[in-house]
Amino acid sequence: MSVTRVGAVDCGTNSIRLLVADVVGPAEPSGVVALEDVVRRTEVVRLGYGVDRTGSIDPVAMERTLRQTAEYAVQCREHDVSRVRFVATSASRDASNAGEFVTGVEQAFAATGFDVSPEVVSGDEEANLSFTGSTGDLRAAGIIGPYLVVDLGGGSTELVRGTTHVESARSVDVGCVRIHERHLASDPPTAAEVAAATADVHAALDRAEEVVDLGGIATVVGLAGSITTVTAHVLGLTAYDPSRIHLARHTPVQQRDAAQDLLHLSRGERAALGFMHPGRVDVIGAGALVWHEVLGRVLERSPAAQVVTSEHDILDGIALSCVA
Repeated sequence: MSVTRVGAVDCGTNSIRLLVADVVGPAEPSGVVALEDVVRRTEVVRLGYGVDRTGSIDPVAMERTLRQTAEYAVQCREHDVSRVRFVATSASRDASNAGEFVTGVEQAFAATGFDVSPEVVSGDEEANLSFTGSTGDLRAAGIIGPYLVVDLGGGSTELVRGTTHVESARSVDVGCVRIHERHLASDPPTAAEVAAATADVHAALDRAEEVVDLGGIATVVGLAGSITTVTAHVLGLTAYDPSRIHLARHTPVQQRDAAQDLLHLSRGERAALGFMHPGRVDVIGAGALVWHEVLGRVLERSPAAQVVTSEHDILDGIALSCVA
């Protein structure tokens, strides 16, 4: 059985994350490949701050993100990884100065001896990586498909349908940072702001349904920080606990009620929740709104669907792809 140590970086609109892991396998005759975590980190850097409005990455946000990238590069060297893959998502796709960001990442990794260039992946590739990274544990736990994997990021949301492989996928430009910046200026948001944001999400879901059939879904798989935070609220956690959140099962109504509650709390009330990451306080209302509306649409099409939250997502898919 082979063991390969890899480094995976997922740089999104709101956060940057590192996974150093040992890829174990495949073990014959099963052909199963497993990940064993060595380091798993998340930092909120808000690379996508203002991108929806200005079309470019804010210089302070870029400097903050590249500083964190340099730290991740050092950790990859310290843990003697054999390959690093750096995937940049929505903010880097949309920004006019994405080339400057790419150069900065290359220089940060070159300083530690790695030849790494960030891949500004398409929405479809993002969807495939999310599906691969999130569904292995579900199948192992006997959680049935068809799955609808929902990866709710800062700038975009991916909806991916499949059971053993991706059958259809669509990326739409509604994420927690983008919706917050477009619509939710008040604290807490006004009814008019919520209505405008909801209309935006509904239009995006209409576009998604042109490609992704939401009927007959058995399990909705929720990924990324907005959804895991809503799940922490459903569970009534006093502190964020990934072991409690990973593979937690709920009804869509339970998730929607918690999302609605978070949407209408004030910033101070959200900040006081023990499970709330400080970097997510301002945008969690928008993320909760997107999740609430996605689940509402799924309930209309697949009323018997359950919701499972996964702590494993695109980051795990990136790590697995290093040896694919």
